[in-house]
Amino acid sequence: MDENPSFVTESTLTNSMEAEPQDEERDPESNPLNQPLLKRNRTLSSSPLAIVGAKVSLIESLDYEINENDLFKHDWRSRSKVQVLQYIFSKWTLACLVGLLTGIIATLINLAIENIAGYKLLKVVDYIKEERYLMGFAYFTTANFLLTFVAAALCVCFAPTAAGPGIPEIKAYLNGIDTPNMFGATTLIVKIVGSIGAVAAGLDLGKEGPLVHIGSCIASLLGQGGPDNYRVKWTWLRYFNNDRDRRDLITCGASSGVCAAFRAPVGGVLFALEEVATWWRSALLWRTFFSTAIVVVVLRTFIEICKAGDCGLFGEGGLIMFDVSGVSVSYHIMDIIPVAIIGLLGGFLGSLYNHLLHKILRVYNLINQKGRMHKLLLALAVSLFTSICQYSLPYLVQCTPCNSSLSDSACPTNGRSGNFKQFNCPKGYYNDLATLLLTTNDDAVRNIFSINTPAEYQPLSLVIFFLLYCILGLFTFGIAVPSGLFLPIILMGSGYGRLIGLLMRPYTNLDQGLLAVLGAASLMAGSMRMTVSLCVIFLELTNNLLLLPITMIVLLIAKTVGDSFNPSIYDIILHLKGLPFLDANPEPWMRNITVGELADAKPAVVTLRGLEKVSRIVEVLRNTTHNGFPVVDADAVVPPVGMAVGATELHGLVLRAHLLQVLKKKWFLRERRRTEDWEVREKFTWVELAEREGKIEELVVTKEEMEMYVDLHPLTNTTPYTVLESMSVAKALVLFRQVGLRHLLIVPKYEAAGVPPVIGILTRQDLRPYNILSAFPDLARIKGNEKRN
Repeated sequence: MDENPSFVTESTLTNSMEAEPQDEERDPESNPLNQPLLKRNRTLSSSPLAIVGAKVSLIESLDYEINENDLFKHDWRSRSKVQVLQYIFSKWTLACLVGLLTGIIATLINLAIENIAGYKLLKVVDYIKEERYLMGFAYFTTANFLLTFVAAALCVCFAPTAAGPGIPEIKAYLNGIDTPNMFGATTLIVKIVGSIGAVAAGLDLGKEGPLVHIGSCIASLLGQGGPDNYRVKWTWLRYFNNDRDRRDLITCGASSGVCAAFRAPVGGVLFALEEVATWWRSALLWRTFFSTAIVVVVLRTFIEICKAGDCGLFGEGGLIMFDVSGVSVSYHIMDIIPVAIIGLLGGFLGSLYNHLLHKILRVYNLINQKGRMHKLLLALAVSLFTSICQYSLPYLVQCTPCNSSLSDSACPTNGRSGNFKQFNCPKGYYNDLATLLLTTNDDAVRNIFSINTPAEYQPLSLVIFFLLYCILGLFTFGIAVPSGLFLPIILMGSGYGRLIGLLMRPYTNLDQGLLAVLGAASLMAGSMRMTVSLCVIFLELTNNLLLLPITMIVLLIAKTVGDSFNPSIYDIILHLKGLPFLDANPEPWMRNITVGELADAKPAVVTLRGLEKVSRIVEVLRNTTHNGFPVVDADAVVPPVGMAVGATELHGLVLRAHLLQVLKKKWFLRERRRTEDWEVREKFTWVELAEREGKIEELVVTKEEMEMYVDLHPLTNTTPYTVLESMSVAKALVLFRQVGLRHLLIVPKYEAAGVPPVIGILTRQDLRPYNILSAFPDLARIKGNEKRN
């Protein structure tokens, strides 16, 4: 746990800020860093509680920083070339396995969804052909109800963390937040089965977000050797028994999941780089690209196998690919108008969607807090509403005659993949709205993206389709089933994109299918605020490089418009869950406060001596929840030339987990002395120090042992990151986030006798904006002035 676990809700903060009297306006830069903010209304507090799964959980940060203690240094120096090569080979092997398993599971999910949903729809079509409409409705609704029940029951009873897309939690994990139970074996199984049930039930959600979570679960389980209770203790896996290497593997898993969802290897890498990963380097880029390449090979292999027809209906759909390469794209000056309109609409509607979804998710949280039965009933109610709309709305539109140039086998297609569903129409006619609603979500996107079909869909059908999926997109996300946001947003965006194509047909030569693609891209950019990765994903999806210029324009316009209204949808979800995510850009008012002033607003830092009594360690662990403690020596060394006489030495930082290991192994000394190197290596290994298990309440220390001593020097990280007390919070936040820290020590600007070598510790909670504003009301007024200006 980090510093100060007192819980402060944002609503309390907002009320306190609104209650502050507004002083006269002043320049936000008028408060120089050398003048402290004297007005402080409370102690700087933090909130380590967040909603993870079905309950509020205690949140800890992850130790991404390399702990350079004596054991680590000895192990690093003693590694042979064979061990170094084994470590590198193991990284690439695990990256390969992540891609291989993600590709296989994604194929199985697609195969199951296409067959379950496909045969369900074929049976419904048979009933409609026989004009047994009520029987068709009963069968359709019951099948969807049962599939939703299975998906929701699994999530509610066995793995609440499997509900939702999982991408916000992955984003938080890669930012340095330990989200409990997010990557377990039970979560993985429920995510797979639940995704099949929810998507096959025809709910307005996709399997793309869950596939990202599935890839991350696979990566985490491989890195730690399996589930917690059944870990494989292979020698080579010990290298990955740390948060730093597990982070890299989960990044590979996330990119593999995107690749498996869209068959977009480059887009998957860029998605991990742009959207979920906080920390990146060139070696990680290569491994993620290798993982996505393996995924593509696996998907392509299964596609070739299923072309022979041995996979049921899988060959008819599955493995999402919206190919629009058959149309040539030529640009004219008038084409800028529909492209700009689509971009503006995407930004505005995307931000509106985020705003409304935020409100609905708050209501859903209140419902879900009432218990499992309420969560299950909510999911089933949404399923019933979706089934009723999908089956009944096609009756509102008129039948459309088939194109005379098409053969009888091409129109209608009677339930299988294709653009023409007969539904209730006579022979030679088709129902265009049934074509979009009574099909799998992947086929619905293929149909609305179809090129060279300028008169295939009626305007009324597109309006109903767009409005229905706007409503379903808002009310479906947030129920207790695995769900993704990609496909619902694609369906909404393609609806108004094709509508604009109909309205602008006299003024542009762009194909309506291409405008549907641009509409989907614009709404995704307006809601998720992605640009580069989204552009590449759509190019790989549509297989048409000629779309690149107009896709880039649409994405830039949509993101710019959306950013002017609210944050991205994933940031909103992170905020709702209470996950302490650190943004890349600090607030401008953070330049007006120093880290020294933050240290003054916190309780005094708890320090330990290099040679410490066992009773003192037990007392500190029992009475605090801090994760790290500075180790200082007052008279253990002779001060170097130039150091003030009587000044103390900051030896480093010792972690709570390491202190618990000391107490657990009873590594005590009867006399107060420094230990030899061989003594600590005889008792501890660097692998054991990577474990974070155990609690102080579980350990028993006798009265005699309380009077013994512990030499903390060999276990202390001697190279912790430190900042001067005069550094601005904005600069400290950038350092903290980019390096991936858990603790940042604040040292005094001056050295003198009686001056402590460390005056405070900054943690993730201390750098969160609303925590700072709650303690410094002056900054809240400066923030208000900045908004008005």
